[in-house]
Amino acid sequence: MTSSLIIAPQWIGDAVMTEPLLRRLHARGERLTVGALPWVAPVYRAMPQVAEVIEFPFAHGGLQLKARRALARQMQGRFDVAYVLPNSLKSALLPLLAGIPKRVGYLGEARVGLLTHRLKNPPKNARPPMVAFYSALSGELDVAGDRPRLQVEAARGDAVLDRLGLSRGAYYVFVPGAEYGPAKRWPAARFAELAQRLALPVLLLGSGKEAALGDEIIQLAAAGQQQNCRNLAGRTDLLDAFGLIAGTKAMVSNDTGLMHVAAALDVPQVALFGSSSPLHTPPLSDKARVVWLKNDPDYQPPLDCAPCFQRECPLGHLRCLNDITADRVLQTL
Repeated sequence: MTSSLIIAPQWIGDAVMTEPLLRRLHARGERLTVGALPWVAPVYRAMPQVAEVIEFPFAHGGLQLKARRALARQMQGRFDVAYVLPNSLKSALLPLLAGIPKRVGYLGEARVGLLTHRLKNPPKNARPPMVAFYSALSGELDVAGDRPRLQVEAARGDAVLDRLGLSRGAYYVFVPGAEYGPAKRWPAARFAELAQRLALPVLLLGSGKEAALGDEIIQLAAAGQQQNCRNLAGRTDLLDAFGLIAGTKAMVSNDTGLMHVAAALDVPQVALFGSSSPLHTPPLSDKARVVWLKNDPDYQPPLDCAPCFQRECPLGHLRCLNDITADRVLQTL
């Protein structure tokens, strides 16, 4: 059996989008070990085709060559092939230092000498959706229809629901944050207005950095007599968040990592897009609905500026998100 090391991306959404690639590799008999940063590693524990997850002791930024060499020594002789999913130079160093004979990835940042099997980066204006982009590293051609799938252990999902006093299908999940920046975040007041219009409790999920945003939404919702919001941002681990998403009636989110988790769990959802594009990173589920004013022929004047892919609106108006009404989302939901 071929023993393969997967160097994972550093974002939760990207990690979810690699699942079809791993499913393909597993189906042809490869034993998969994933190397991932600690905040991404739980995603791979929700993929049954992954035999082992190694949490990397690396931080953001810097080459950290000493730490990479130390880990590479532990990996010597363990793997036949490495798939390097990020495009950075430093992500390709570990497989080289570990002496893994076959190293597959995109050319990326001057990695000609680091990879033995290199795919050309597609032009930015013709780049495929990210799922297909990752799946192409398998060397197989029929990747356009790939969709991620995740599994939450029933016992784990039941345990978190019991702990919070919740029943399956009897609450909504909102994900109001987006790590990338404000140009991907529907306004807090809109989330609060939507919460006020719903008859079931609302759970707010996200990272600890988004706890203050969750508190703001709860305060705004309470002003409109909605007392049934709970802010869990930063108060659950990632696999518990997966369990809460798996049990929800439906989820409303920005274009963020948990959006892709909901799609991979096949949960009904409404995904709100602003500066980014659902043509590139869509939620791949028949139960997902996208609201993107760019492709709405009834929205005037047209959003010629979208998608800009900026962290903050360069024009200062953020029409792409500010003009999505709670009524619109409620009708879609």
